[in-house]
Amino acid sequence: MNLAIDIYYYKTYAKCVGVLFLWEDDVPTQVIEATVDGVADYVPGEFYKRELPCVMAVIDQVRKYKIDCIILDSHVQLGEGKKGLGEYVYEAFDQKYPIIGVAKSSFHGNEEYVREVRRGDSENPLYVSAVGCDLDEAAESILNMHGKYRIPTMLKEVDRLGRDSVYPLNSGHSV
Repeated sequence: MNLAIDIYYYKTYAKCVGVLFLWEDDVPTQVIEATVDGVADYVPGEFYKRELPCVMAVIDQVRKYKIDCIILDSHVQLGEGKKGLGEYVYEAFDQKYPIIGVAKSSFHGNEEYVREVRRGDSENPLYVSAVGCDLDEAAESILNMHGKYRIPTMLKEVDRLGRDSVYPLNSGHSV
């Protein structure tokens, strides 16, 4: 079972969504949601400080399942000696879960840590990075995920689920 996670930020909190799925699936096996209050402000180069508590809130809900891989909308490494969100998640869970980062844009300086994956008819690649698993195998897995377009079906779905609710989880929060 794989877990894809995406996060959406509001004024004072974040909505975190995860989908459990198998590589070939076109619909999630299960959807996981969490709300995290008091998220850190965005600081360039320290994105993980904002995202890590959100990712952990979703992973904490699925520990009872055998998770083979976690897919994040981010880079795993930012360059030589520079960790991306994926590497922080990998370390936060004692290297238990392989992490694949799937980013829509490149990051200057991390070229040797990514594989460009072109799906469908798109000329724009996805930038795949990984820790805890082979990078070429990770790129192949993303390439072969369900869907005809640039973004695999399950990654589109986790994005859609997060965007669908302006007032997530009936939390009483305001945007």
